[in-house]
Amino acid sequence: MNRTNKLILLIAVVIAILTLLVAASEMGLLTDTNNYKVNLTELNEELTLDMSNWNYDEKNNIYYQIGLVYCANPEATEYESLGIYVPGDYFNSERNGNGTYTCTVIDGHVGNYSASNAPIVMPINTAGYSAQKAPTRYNAKEVKDYTDAGFIYVNAGCRGRENGGNYSGGAPWGVTDLKAAVLYLKFNDDTLPGDSQRIFSFGHSGGGAQSAILGASGDSEMYTPYLESIGAAIIDRNGIKLSDSICGAMCWCPITSLDTADEAYEWTMGQYSTDGTRGTGTWTGALSDDLASEYAKYINDLGLRSPNGKPLSLEESEDGIYTSGSYYDYMLKIVEDSLNNFLNETSFPYSPSSSGSMDSGPVPEGVSLSSDVTGSSSGTYRTPQEYIDSLNGDEEWIIYNSSTNTAKVTSIEAFVKHCKSPTKDVGAFDDLGRDQAENELFGTDEHDSLHFDGIMANALKENSENYSQFSDYDSSKATSYANDLKELDRFNYTIENRSNMYNPLYYVSPYYDGVGSSHPAKYWRINAGIEQTDTSFTVETNLALALMQISDVDSVKFNEVWGQGHSQAERKGSASGNFINWVNECMSNESDFFLFDYFK
Repeated sequence: MNRTNKLILLIAVVIAILTLLVAASEMGLLTDTNNYKVNLTELNEELTLDMSNWNYDEKNNIYYQIGLVYCANPEATEYESLGIYVPGDYFNSERNGNGTYTCTVIDGHVGNYSASNAPIVMPINTAGYSAQKAPTRYNAKEVKDYTDAGFIYVNAGCRGRENGGNYSGGAPWGVTDLKAAVLYLKFNDDTLPGDSQRIFSFGHSGGGAQSAILGASGDSEMYTPYLESIGAAIIDRNGIKLSDSICGAMCWCPITSLDTADEAYEWTMGQYSTDGTRGTGTWTGALSDDLASEYAKYINDLGLRSPNGKPLSLEESEDGIYTSGSYYDYMLKIVEDSLNNFLNETSFPYSPSSSGSMDSGPVPEGVSLSSDVTGSSSGTYRTPQEYIDSLNGDEEWIIYNSSTNTAKVTSIEAFVKHCKSPTKDVGAFDDLGRDQAENELFGTDEHDSLHFDGIMANALKENSENYSQFSDYDSSKATSYANDLKELDRFNYTIENRSNMYNPLYYVSPYYDGVGSSHPAKYWRINAGIEQTDTSFTVETNLALALMQISDVDSVKFNEVWGQGHSQAERKGSASGNFINWVNECMSNESDFFLFDYFK
């Protein structure tokens, strides 16, 4: 073949390839160079928001749509859909004949915001990692505070820990759905008001945990097969990869870091208890001590630093299990600072029953929140001294200086015994009988409930000889944990993979392989009631400290609130009001943000 013929053949091959590429593109089969398994045509057909179908609440000046399915191949539309609520001043509208409105975005202003820069807020009400049904009715009361502040309010449903009648549940489906909702908003960014790069999630308990996971795991490729399977908008209309990262995460009492939550519980609370499964002469009591020791090893490997840069670690001690070292001192200071903030900010007479906040939004059907919503104290106290005396009881573990109105806490043990005694058995999250909500969270299509704590599994294996000396020892538990950890889900992800996906620390701590594999949220606010017994207060503290070490994180607001339990704990004010103020504060720090109110 001569040179001319070779050139002709080459040109023909190139033309053929280009023709195939154009055809593939027109069919929606091409994405970007990452080659995600999505169909752009299907995304455009199924996920393009209809701007001619808005409802309008004239009294409250809110436009809204509900029942918007946010993925092209949902497993359960009653969960995988959302409602959008928009301040009326962001739209021009024309009335349709059927009572709906066709809307176009205008440069209207509400509060500090315009239609182009308004933040978008997403509630996550998933107590115990339960499912969150999408809204099926309009309730102005639920959204008005946020729309009055100029926010776009998006209430997205998501699957929960349990397998439903027609869907797969458990990790990571809940956060997968929430990511799909975020991607839906970004896919429709050109037609919707608000800035989809400024999405803020907020939640309490299991919702606080999923808010933290959503905030930490932005753009993690681990979620890709799950997002592809439900037809999430992974790409935009031009085939370019969309980001599922969010701007900020508000987390009240997050029940998270489940890979070490059992161990944290025993180190913080369990080691000071001799009741129930922690009773003297029981194998589970011995297991409690072993888990507390394992937590110390974990902390010493975790590489945390205090806000001023001091390395934090635990050391062996004569009294207690690793109750010495810079980490212990820091956690003791957290307790002491919480009490002193309370003393400084509380007016006396004081009644504990008047404190606490539970205004997170509706609780999912069939789910009850912990009754531990206030502290352990009761009655009305006329003076700070009277309150401190009631806490001390027969033991002076709080040393109070009335002249300065400050207090010193002598030990974590004393605090736990007086204010934070454990309410969960050994295996607080990965229950020995697989009976906790978190066991369901790591179930599969074939198994409703599975063990997931690798540290506990190893402790059961390594210490079996010691446990066998106790008459109540159940040797089957070690086998049960070992076997469960081998289980795979439909994408061949291990229990460890799924646990990592649901652990915000996995993405922000150098201890884990996932650090640097995501785009964490820039802004964080983490609040917890320090007296809650639902989880250890080290859990949220570790997360806050790890986030402070991440250069891409601009701000971490962290508060342990005295006298509060498992609630939307706030030192003062309401949870919703403080959340709104915090979003405003974050937005004011954005370089291209304009505070209209300041220039009226």
